[in-house]
Amino acid sequence: MAKSGENEKPRMHDAARDGAGPDIPQTTGSAVANSSTLTTSLRGLVGLIALLCSLYMVTPGNRLAPNFNEPRSDAVDHVNPLIGNGGDSPNGSGGMIPSTAPPFAMTRWVAQTRVNFVSVTPYNYTDTSIHGFQGTHQPAIWMGESGQVTVSPGAGNVRSKFEDRGMAFSHEGEVVSASYYSVELEATEGGKIFAEQTATSRVGHLRFTFTNTNTPYVLVEATRASVIGSSNPNNLTYPEGSIVIDPNHLEICGSNPERQDYIIAPTSTLATKWSGYFCARFDQPFASWGIAQNGSVAQNQRSGAGAMLSAYAAFNPTLTWVNVRVAVSFISIDQARQNLETEIPDGQSLEETARNTRAAWAEKLDRIKLVGATKEQKEIFYTGFFHTLQYPYEQDEYGRYYSGYDDSIHEGISYTGYSIWDTYRAAWAWLILLAPERIPGMVQSMIQDYTEGGWLPMWKNIIETNIMVATHADSLVAEAVLKGFTGFHLDAAWDAVYKDATVPPLDDTTTLYGDREEFVDYEVRAGLSSVYRQKGWVADDIHTESASRTLDYSYDDFAVSVLAGLLNKTSEQVFFRERAMKNLFTIFNPTTGFMEARNANGTWAGPDNGWTEGDKWAYTFDVVHDVPGLIKRKGGNKSFVEFLDEHFDGGHNDHTNEPSHHIPYLYSLASAASKTQTRVREIAESNYNATVNGLSGNEDCGQMSAWYLFTALGFYPVNPVSGEYVVGSPFFDMVSIDLPSSGNKLDIVSPGATSKPYVHSLSVNGRDVEQPIIRHDQIAQGGVLSFQMRDTPQSWASELTFQQ
Repeated sequence: MAKSGENEKPRMHDAARDGAGPDIPQTTGSAVANSSTLTTSLRGLVGLIALLCSLYMVTPGNRLAPNFNEPRSDAVDHVNPLIGNGGDSPNGSGGMIPSTAPPFAMTRWVAQTRVNFVSVTPYNYTDTSIHGFQGTHQPAIWMGESGQVTVSPGAGNVRSKFEDRGMAFSHEGEVVSASYYSVELEATEGGKIFAEQTATSRVGHLRFTFTNTNTPYVLVEATRASVIGSSNPNNLTYPEGSIVIDPNHLEICGSNPERQDYIIAPTSTLATKWSGYFCARFDQPFASWGIAQNGSVAQNQRSGAGAMLSAYAAFNPTLTWVNVRVAVSFISIDQARQNLETEIPDGQSLEETARNTRAAWAEKLDRIKLVGATKEQKEIFYTGFFHTLQYPYEQDEYGRYYSGYDDSIHEGISYTGYSIWDTYRAAWAWLILLAPERIPGMVQSMIQDYTEGGWLPMWKNIIETNIMVATHADSLVAEAVLKGFTGFHLDAAWDAVYKDATVPPLDDTTTLYGDREEFVDYEVRAGLSSVYRQKGWVADDIHTESASRTLDYSYDDFAVSVLAGLLNKTSEQVFFRERAMKNLFTIFNPTTGFMEARNANGTWAGPDNGWTEGDKWAYTFDVVHDVPGLIKRKGGNKSFVEFLDEHFDGGHNDHTNEPSHHIPYLYSLASAASKTQTRVREIAESNYNATVNGLSGNEDCGQMSAWYLFTALGFYPVNPVSGEYVVGSPFFDMVSIDLPSSGNKLDIVSPGATSKPYVHSLSVNGRDVEQPIIRHDQIAQGGVLSFQMRDTPQSWASELTFQQ
């Protein structure tokens, strides 16, 4: 249950300025040089004018001002980036941040309220001070930051330390949207600073307006003390970067080699030449400047190197506003400067940048129209859609990219931020439907990782991190090929997938390969050679997470067999299909009726051993490529449905973690579809809402939201490489999808679904569907799914429950 007030959406209503900064006439320094009183009065008057302009722009519902809500988009208006930022622990909510950037952006810009590291995001809704604006590359709350840059406005004495530069703010003074963010800050020495933020993929665009403050300045932080791991915030390293001030060109540029996940990188891939680079360009002349290091300020110094390093530019005391555009690169400072000039050239206003970014979101989100959705449902849906289009994110820069696998610059497209153990389940299928133009590049990027580093990614954050288990990139590749995608090196894709399935990691029989284990090489399919290949399971007395690995490897073998079949590799298809189907049940304990880890000698290791983010309940149902096999072992449909009921009614379903996501759909595969329809509505209601606590578990690069999105449409990809979706219960009277791959419409028509959760009948493109399965090829080119809905359970695909 929500605490008092938690069911109200956080207000997002401070007025966005209507271009007030750039349009304000400037007073020269000589005109006020002899009168501090006049300076203060003029700056106060100009600030008041800006504030009045802002107040005039407040619109009903505390939404964006006219300069920032174009192009008009009902979908984008319903994105609330604060959803999933709450929670009293790292796993207490979605781990999301209210960042601004276009889809799949290299860098996301966010107000910084905390020093982020593994388990801590840069912004948390419970905080009361903002310490800067960070261009972040932290792809998920349980991953580390890499090569970030932070810009912090201030007034008076320069404050470079995080704890000193914080300025109080109120959520009443925030505007939060997908393409624009603003906040009013209480300047430390008095007065106010109005901060605005938008961004392109590789460039942040910020504007600061100073009212009744002391001398304005902007600090650019290159390096900081970096927290390594999640258990001890005092476990610090001190990355050494560089920074250079160029007053003539109004630039502060530098480098930051911080990469918090370096400690868990494969030992053969250390990315020793890695660095983030940045170049910040201002549109106001510098009155003075300096370097700050570890809290000490050296005025008039133009360059610096080392740890805890920043630079600042101070401005004329009469200055009321300044724009700063901050470009980021993984290649060089020169490339950062090129990114800046390409994406936000000199003279482009913040309004124009925000408009372009909003247009990029509108192009995607407007493709889905909802009929019959409440305001809250729209916010949940479109914010979820927004979340799914953030990762993987762009790593290439106009035809070139840095590869940490061989520490070199290459030509081509590249992505990073692959949370594959999570996203292979449904988020990838969502991208296939709604962002198909990205799929060939994302697959090719994985193939390049294999070519340059030797393996497909498991959890890539700049380079591999060995986080989670199994080689589910096999599934991503197979699903893409199954659904008709080309545009990547197919022969290399097969070689990479085949290697995953046949080549064990180094020291496979002696290395534990535990979660986030340090100083080991690529984990890939740990246990492949020690027992799995010979006996069919991963041994619990040799490897951690052994039971989960066994089931995941079986599924990945199935994915490899699918790809082999598509490539006419008959012998390989037969071999991996047989291994997938046989090994899946090697850990099914017929005495207990549950999956259970086994030791190398075949003895049972105990019901609580060997699981990854789940338990025996969740993983006993983790048989997506052979659900009939589990139903048979549980004694048939009737006893299987009773087992599902025991799972849900006993409180064992944990939707906060991905292994449970497909389970409610298994009723449909046991002739009890009406129970699926009941369960998915219950799960959606209890795990998603439109507040900061609106996600019950970590978003995990879009998978939590992908479950909701597919479920709201009325179907879900239980087995991603089957080419099929299992039918659930559509939420809305109608959903119309403008499919980007075909240009055709997919209409999901379900009158009364908002209050009637049960399916009476279903037709696909005019043909009645008796079984709760929809094929991808039936919807990929558009068409009509027509549901007849009722308010009580129906017999459609529910023969079992109605026989009872």
